[in-house]
Amino acid sequence: MTPDGRVLGILPPVAAATPWWQEAGPVVRAARDRFGIDVTVLRLLETERDRPHGGGVTYLAEVAGPASAEPWAGTLDEQPLRLPYARPGGPAADLAWARQVLEGQGLRPSGVPEQIRSWNLSSLWRIPVEGQVAWLKAVPPFFAHEGRLLARLAGGPVPRLLGHEDGRILLAEIPGEDMYEAGPAQRLDMAALLVGLQRSWHGRAEELLALGLPDWRAPALTAAIAAVVERTADELAASERAVLAGFLSGLPRRFADLAACGLDDALVHGDFHPGNFRGEGSAITLLDWGDSGVGHPLLDQPAFLTRIPADAVGPVRAHWHECWRAAVPGSDPDRAAALLAPIAAARQAVIYQGFLDRIEPAERVYHRHDPADWLRRTAAILAG
Repeated sequence: MTPDGRVLGILPPVAAATPWWQEAGPVVRAARDRFGIDVTVLRLLETERDRPHGGGVTYLAEVAGPASAEPWAGTLDEQPLRLPYARPGGPAADLAWARQVLEGQGLRPSGVPEQIRSWNLSSLWRIPVEGQVAWLKAVPPFFAHEGRLLARLAGGPVPRLLGHEDGRILLAEIPGEDMYEAGPAQRLDMAALLVGLQRSWHGRAEELLALGLPDWRAPALTAAIAAVVERTADELAASERAVLAGFLSGLPRRFADLAACGLDDALVHGDFHPGNFRGEGSAITLLDWGDSGVGHPLLDQPAFLTRIPADAVGPVRAHWHECWRAAVPGSDPDRAAALLAPIAAARQAVIYQGFLDRIEPAERVYHRHDPADWLRRTAAILAG
């Protein structure tokens, strides 16, 4: 379609270099190589598979110049939950804002912005700037607190913010590499870094909530878990429903026991794993704070431990808990982690149900099965 919303038609299928549906960069390059046109991916229209990733995918894309497209028999509807960057002209508006921020700081783009990703959780662009690179990220309203939080964390081991407004952030490039393959010493540094950040936010939950972070403390999370279990019950086996019913009835006692372990609610990153670090050597930066919230600090542990080699889990967990014992003398992080394991899994079901409730129908394929999957995992943890 054109930037003013006129549908031109559909292009023949073309192979992209990645199976990941949200990665727009390879789709843009494939269209350029095959058809000689520059497109901007706006959103997903339909997929061959009922869950990610791979298979045949149809995107809606915007093109400024002429394109030789075949007639398309489909229709485009209007959706109240559609994000600005998924509409014609939306990405251009984001880039215009970024250019204004850069120019206000005496920085001028030195090349064509490159679209990296576009889906219901973010739109990401790489913008070459004289002597450096800037990263533009646009997000849905439920992640819009990221810019405000990064402004509060400025000077810490987080990305340097060039500018932000609700739903948009502009970040400076971070030297080094993404750290998916972090080594043993780096993993320990990552755990210690998080503990240091979280310790500084003990007793400051109200400040974080005022920034717009979601509330995952005991009362709010108990209600949210109960709601997602009720809504997802038809997708679960009778045995799983029975286990979860017992879990729900015991949640008040479990949270009370958790509080007795001595670790107060604090800042939770929400997607803490090695791949969300970037850096070189001991200079590491923790990225992607859109998933952050307020809750028990060890809510961040399961996601990290499931993304590192099995033989590294024990040493990392032991170091992590030792950091907490040093930070909060008399605390019992070992017991806290055990009590929290099913709560952390159930929180993931809450998160994905929240995504489904706040994104347009065509994009729900990304997350449709996740609430039930995470509740099954919760039941499995409880069954032991």
